[in-house]
Amino acid sequence: MNNEMKDKISNNLKKLKPSGIRRFFDLVQTKKDVISLGVGEPDFITPWSIIDSAYYHMKKGHTHYTSNYGLLEFRLEVANYLKKYNLQYNEKEIIATVGGSEGIDLALRAIINPGDEIIVPEPVYVPYRPMVEFMNGVAVEIDTSKTNFKITPEELEKKITSKTKAIILCYPNNPTGAIMSKEELEAIAKVIKKHQIWVISDEIYSELSYDGEHFSIASFEGMKEQTIYLNGFSKAFAMTGWRIGYLCGPEWLVTQIIKIHQYAILCAPIFSQYGAIEGLRNCNKEVKKMKDSFSRRRRLIYHGFKDIGFDVIEPKGAMYIFPNIEKYGLSDEDFAIKLLEEENVAVVPGSAFGDKFKGYIRCSYATEIELIKEAIDRIERFVKKLELKSI
Repeated sequence: MNNEMKDKISNNLKKLKPSGIRRFFDLVQTKKDVISLGVGEPDFITPWSIIDSAYYHMKKGHTHYTSNYGLLEFRLEVANYLKKYNLQYNEKEIIATVGGSEGIDLALRAIINPGDEIIVPEPVYVPYRPMVEFMNGVAVEIDTSKTNFKITPEELEKKITSKTKAIILCYPNNPTGAIMSKEELEAIAKVIKKHQIWVISDEIYSELSYDGEHFSIASFEGMKEQTIYLNGFSKAFAMTGWRIGYLCGPEWLVTQIIKIHQYAILCAPIFSQYGAIEGLRNCNKEVKKMKDSFSRRRRLIYHGFKDIGFDVIEPKGAMYIFPNIEKYGLSDEDFAIKLLEEENVAVVPGSAFGDKFKGYIRCSYATEIELIKEAIDRIERFVKKLELKSI
């Protein structure tokens, strides 16, 4: 490789670290018979009626571009669906995106000017910080480990400066499984309104809230005008590979964001939009069945870690648990690598979700119950060996 050509790529790109999740996922692919508690992907197959609907439309020749905003039918169905969270959006306030990930990208590109500060409560979903920095923004972290992985109004106030442009919220949370109650979100909303900053609310796990109904910060009076709302179909509808999500916001903002989408993406896949429409209309029973299964797995893995002796907070949403491993005397990377090498169990190092979380690992319980049981047995065997070595 010509070294001179190596210098002719984006400096921001050079500084980006590869995803810690994907690095371990790639490592897992090199080993056989691994029980993966790594990538947060449901083990369910997409409900058949969704597949059938997409296939039907492809057979009918519906294989062309849609409006940049997405199919009108899709946007109307999303608007109707969001009423369950007391959210009122019309078809001009919704964009069909290529998964929730494009929504995050669009939201950040739409609001960041160089030097703008974006508050990122940590531990946090891997792409947030790098995407902020790639756009010459400044990610300002809030450590939530001492408040049960929830942001508090007091901590938020401390971090807001004249350069603060937005805060990113992800509840139910990846990687911790934490949720925020209506009262807790209301206190955060008051601070956001007081300082007139944006909130980017990533609610991809809204259907997977096990301790009461999910509540959206965008539903508080006055908050719609300050919220960029993100959601999608990957998790609760088991549609990860379909890459379909949506972004909602006030119409004046969406008319600006659509310009980025027009030039970068054009439109979300049409067959995925038709599949998503079917999911919203007719798959409530399947979604509930998957949610109930996740909840059973959640209880199993939580009590499994507790019985072994891990310091761990019970997850109340999403599909993850975030055990503390400090007592075992290994860094998160060493713990994860040795566990994979010795017991064929894959987990993700906690530092993938923030540099301060080297004392944690993230485990996804989006795998079948018998495999979770076996993984817990293997983890117990592994940590007992560590404890014997320390004596």
